[in-house]
Amino acid sequence: MFSFNSAFEAPSGSPIRELFKYLARPGMISFAGGYPASDLFDRAGLDAAAARASQQPTLCLQYGPTDGIAILKEQLAQLMARRGTPCAPTDLLVTTGSQQGFDLLLRVMVAPGDVVLVEQPAYPATLQALKLQQADVVTVPVDQHGLDVAKLAAVLETGTLRRAPKLLNTVPTFANPTGATLSLERRIALLKLAARYRFVIVEDDPYGDLRFDGTAVPSLFALSERVPGSRDWVVHLSSLSKIVAPGWSGICRALCDALDTHLARHIAFHRPAGGMFVWARLNAARDASDYLRVCIEQNVMFVPGVAFYKDAADRAALRLSFAAPGVEEIETGVHRMNRALEQYCDEQ
Repeated sequence: MFSFNSAFEAPSGSPIRELFKYLARPGMISFAGGYPASDLFDRAGLDAAAARASQQPTLCLQYGPTDGIAILKEQLAQLMARRGTPCAPTDLLVTTGSQQGFDLLLRVMVAPGDVVLVEQPAYPATLQALKLQQADVVTVPVDQHGLDVAKLAAVLETGTLRRAPKLLNTVPTFANPTGATLSLERRIALLKLAARYRFVIVEDDPYGDLRFDGTAVPSLFALSERVPGSRDWVVHLSSLSKIVAPGWSGICRALCDALDTHLARHIAFHRPAGGMFVWARLNAARDASDYLRVCIEQNVMFVPGVAFYKDAADRAALRLSFAAPGVEEIETGVHRMNRALEQYCDEQ
């Protein structure tokens, strides 16, 4: 029998993808997936763009430069400038998504045993990629204002890490799963730490354009121009996958209002100012994984918070995505969650 690389002998599965099998169930309402609603895609616009591309087969369909077609990189540089994150086309590397970009970065920069700092809770695929790279993952807690930079500073200053960190991965704007946004003050403090301790900040920013309330905060990449010595210590990852569809500010409001109306006694949460997710917590130290099993019986589902932790998981936490369901589905789904919670409480 042939053998695998030891890192792949027992790979951890994706708790989110494990839920996908329930999507085929008739009438299932999903708050689980972090993807936009399919019926919001601009199909006519995408068809027209594909038709235009097919008229230039040598440019658009033929083999091209490894780092991306020049005209595409020029357009992406203009997009970055509109976002307040100016860069030259030559600074850009085109990948199939920010996840691939992160994986490539790990391959280039992280050797087995290197220390990588990760906010907790974090996106499961981030933890999976780090495990496959055999990194020594050290978690940093977050709160409603994002990564706790003061606690990170304390860890770095006390020298308790086994070795100096190589990278820090963060989703500073509308984080997945918490929906939190790192404050301006914390961003500047984080950049100063990176420059002082010489670790790379991997800024994953797929949700920055999805703000529907409040004032935008500059990206870490943009702010690095203002923090001496930090410019070379920031890698900015982004994606177009979350902005092909129109915005859904009303959908977020509908979900939060429904939670307040039907589940306020049982669930605590913060209303996000953008992104795709509401991070919530069951009261009375209930277990969200057990609650999910009852919810699935009621044809509604979410992702239990334990999926986003490397260790010391908050078992009462859960993530609700408001990106895919419509307003009527949200109201019905939260009604079902309420019925399921009553059943779950009766069983305790």
